[in-house]
Amino acid sequence: MPSASLHSLLSNLLFPPTKINKQKLERQLAGKTVLITGASSGIGEQLAYLLSEMRVHLILVARREAKLLAMKSDIEVKAAHVSVFPADLRDPKDMERLLTFLHQLPDGLDIVISNAGHSINRSIRESLDRYHDFTRTMAINYFAPVQLLLSIIPLLEQNQGHIINMSTVNVMLIPMPHWAAYQASKSAFDTWFRSAAPELNTMGIATTSMYLPLVRTPMILSTAAYRKLPAMSPEHVAKMIGNAIYTRKQTFKPWWLIFGGLASLFFRTMPRLSRKKGNGHEDV
Repeated sequence: MPSASLHSLLSNLLFPPTKINKQKLERQLAGKTVLITGASSGIGEQLAYLLSEMRVHLILVARREAKLLAMKSDIEVKAAHVSVFPADLRDPKDMERLLTFLHQLPDGLDIVISNAGHSINRSIRESLDRYHDFTRTMAINYFAPVQLLLSIIPLLEQNQGHIINMSTVNVMLIPMPHWAAYQASKSAFDTWFRSAAPELNTMGIATTSMYLPLVRTPMILSTAAYRKLPAMSPEHVAKMIGNAIYTRKQTFKPWWLIFGGLASLFFRTMPRLSRKKGNGHEDV
């Protein structure tokens, strides 16, 4: 079997296609306001285009204003209305401006897609003089979404809204070497969100945690080992989010996650592997 065919077969096995009922999605979204962080590429970008045919107000947040404006031009020829908000959510002034904008929305806020994030693959030895790697990773993966949600929970409660968090399977596996900064920050917000979820649910706010495997986004390009591994497409994840919006499913976990846990345990107990691997320092 050709390698391309084998790769396709493996991808379909690991990441079964997701069906989406566009009629249900459109009914769920009609007249609502959706905030997407990390909207200028990857999952956020594909979700914005997926929702472009819906009668919905999209608020797209990312650092790259030019890309957001180009997306706005593409999307608004269809049904959706788009507001772009260029911001670095690690910057207190940018966050303050965003929160002020959201609280001034005439119809409030209905759905939040917490997607912005930062990934880093660097050994501890290579990190000894790079404490800033940990502070900036925690800033975007933990502190920013916590600050955002604490401010807008009253808006979501008023509209019986929905929060969808883009998490990672890494937080459910045994931690691996070279990923201390990333895994700690993602685990921190996942724990916060799961802890807050029962309280949010009693307020009428739905919560969804999506534990994603490797997704072929710009975030993984700098890690050479990932380039040839099977990965989900951002379009596939966008469909999963669309499905979650109208089903309000609480969690998504790959079917093979239990086996991934066993595999991570196996590799984690092989210290020689991490010593022979070399000191990676990919960073996006």
